[in-house]
Amino acid sequence: MRRHFKVDLNHREIVAALRDVGASVYSLSTVGGGVPDLLVGYKGVNYLLEIKSGAGTFTPDQIRFSTLYRGAFVVVRSIGEAYDAIGIKENQQ
Repeated sequence: MRRHFKVDLNHREIVAALRDVGASVYSLSTVGGGVPDLLVGYKGVNYLLEIKSGAGTFTPDQIRFSTLYRGAFVVVRSIGEAYDAIGIKENQQ
C-alpha cells in the first residue's frame, strides 16, 4: 500500500532559502519512520532538520525516532530558524 507523505506549507520556502545561501538540501520527507524532513550539508557539516508549521506537533514515529536516534536534529518553523540551525545569522545571507 502506498502512503501519502505530507510536507508542511513552509517546506519549499525553507529549502529554497537554504539553497540560496549555498547549502546542499535533500528532502527525506518520503523516507517515513519518523526520519526528519531534510538532510542539509553546509560548509562540510551535515544537519538533519525537521520542518514544522506553526504549532505542528510530532507524529508517534517522529517521537520514536527522536528517542532512538543517537545524533542531533533540529526542529525549524521558519527560514530564520533554519539559518540558525546551520550557523548562519540572518544578516549574513
